[in-house]
Amino acid sequence: MKKLVLETTAPFQGLPELVAYDEGLFAKEGISVEWADREKGVEKKVRTDITTPKMVDPFASHGKLFEQGQADMYNACEWGNYCRVQETDAGSRQIGRRAIIAYSALVVCGDSPVYTPQQLANKTIGVPFYFGTHYIALHMLEGFLPRDMIKLCSAPNGSRYRLDALMKGEIDATTLTEPHITLAEKKGCRIICTAFFHGTEVASSRVDAETYAAFNRAVREAVRRINANKRAYLHYFIDYHAKSDPEIAALRVEDLRESRLVVCDPAPIPLDEMQRTYDWLKSWGMLEETASPLQLVNIEVQKLAHEAAE
Repeated sequence: MKKLVLETTAPFQGLPELVAYDEGLFAKEGISVEWADREKGVEKKVRTDITTPKMVDPFASHGKLFEQGQADMYNACEWGNYCRVQETDAGSRQIGRRAIIAYSALVVCGDSPVYTPQQLANKTIGVPFYFGTHYIALHMLEGFLPRDMIKLCSAPNGSRYRLDALMKGEIDATTLTEPHITLAEKKGCRIICTAFFHGTEVASSRVDAETYAAFNRAVREAVRRINANKRAYLHYFIDYHAKSDPEIAALRVEDLRESRLVVCDPAPIPLDEMQRTYDWLKSWGMLEETASPLQLVNIEVQKLAHEAAE
């Protein structure tokens, strides 16, 4: 049996992998999965003095154990993974898109004077730099505001911490994922705009095409099961946080919206989208050391693995 060590993943970004693990689908494909906790020692404070990703470590959470040789793979938002692979000292490369399409919402407190994205001009928006909820905030807001009026600051990864900071008035707005969007709504918060975003799998050279194909076959079966009965899998969003968060534990599956859970078969990153993502990141002053997005993806493993998983 081939052993793979994966960095831990929450349901909003890795539900198919969690289902594949729990329902024995990885084992059926000859893969023994172990989880490495990437959250140990991660700072959980708002830093309004940190206003750009250039001031923080891209490996503060995602990729941290991978870079230390303690994990074989991790999944995170596509934009952040482009940046992490540029900075890798461990030879990491993206090898394809993950199965879940993550859902995020930009929210304010219920008593906020902000009702539209345009009204967030020059407001302090707390985001976890290098995470999907950082980049999706930029994507959502630049359709409404000049870039110089989008004011981000560093807030912790983990929606619970950002929701707490929002409720305390430490920030004017933040981006959240499920189940904390639902919790925020129950607390009277207002959703300003929402969007879905892709993520990718990052792997070391130890993950060859055959191994990744087997991994993807297990994930594809998990996707099939989830899409056949989304309601049956929504409890993951509650259970993952319930032991440490009584407010999440008090949520019911009926509180969660099935429409916010979107999964599809893992797939290669399309070349045209890869280039647009690269160009967009460059336009925000990132990927300055990378001449081509093809440097950030193991094209051969991606192609062979996804073909074999069909």
